[in-house]
Amino acid sequence: MRLTSDNRTLATLCVLGGVGLASAQDAVVKYMSSGYPAYETLLFRCIATMPVIAFILWREGKGWSIMTPLLPLVLLRGLILASAYLSFVLSLAAMPIANAVAIYFTMPFFVAGLAGPLLGERVRPHRWAAIVAGFIGVLIMVRPGGGVFEPAALLALFSALGYAVGQMLGRPLSQKVPPIIIATWQNFVYASLALGVGLLFNLIDFGPFTHPSLIFLSRPWVWPGPFDAALLLGHGVLAACAMLLFINAYRLAETNFVAPFEYSAMIWAVGFGLILFGDFPDLYTWIGAAIVVAAGILMILRDRKLDRSLN
Repeated sequence: MRLTSDNRTLATLCVLGGVGLASAQDAVVKYMSSGYPAYETLLFRCIATMPVIAFILWREGKGWSIMTPLLPLVLLRGLILASAYLSFVLSLAAMPIANAVAIYFTMPFFVAGLAGPLLGERVRPHRWAAIVAGFIGVLIMVRPGGGVFEPAALLALFSALGYAVGQMLGRPLSQKVPPIIIATWQNFVYASLALGVGLLFNLIDFGPFTHPSLIFLSRPWVWPGPFDAALLLGHGVLAACAMLLFINAYRLAETNFVAPFEYSAMIWAVGFGLILFGDFPDLYTWIGAAIVVAAGILMILRDRKLDRSLN
């Protein structure tokens, strides 16, 4: 499909909308982390996403034909992404949203670094420079050994790594398996992980935990009232709608054009954190986040320029 200014305008609106909805979902999860277990929020997310997935399957004429010869790889990717998502939401219980999101944005650097060993791609020098700059930014934010280090930052960093590996696996998969089939099995894996973790912590007493992330992980099931049930299901709807908007954004315009707009999540994260939780990033977080975002955007723009020169 030939790209036009209208395609790019619509792609921009889609990605900005998707980022906004995904950020709202993060805010709901952080709010719920004070009274509900992580596996319950994840299970409600999966339940709310199912009707959207079923509609897309029906619209694309897939029916219930979701089997694929590459199912083991699809399930492996789903498990990696599910563990990454769970790690990210656990980090939200202990950190301001802006800090967790800023650390998550190291994901493109993991992708750049893994492209060589996993995909056999040549990692260009500017990518290595961006990777080094990005991790310097993370070190400034988390300040290990500085007396203010939050262990949950490692969960956010693992989440970035997991999503990067998932993206690497998704590149060859998406050429052989329809995206909606991948999304269907991914939702199934998410739900299975939520049920497994829930059974584990409801059947076995691991004793009391004191860290907010571990409390969020291990808390017993809580039956929600009407308002909280609406929030739990609503955050799943937000996730599903964000997914559709992201898919359309990357369908309407090339990746190197769309990807920089995802950094607008930092604006949403600071806004939600300040308004809903009274969290405002300190100076170190601002400096570190600025380095991460700048390195990521410059890497994407440099890639775009080099790709154009080769075409």
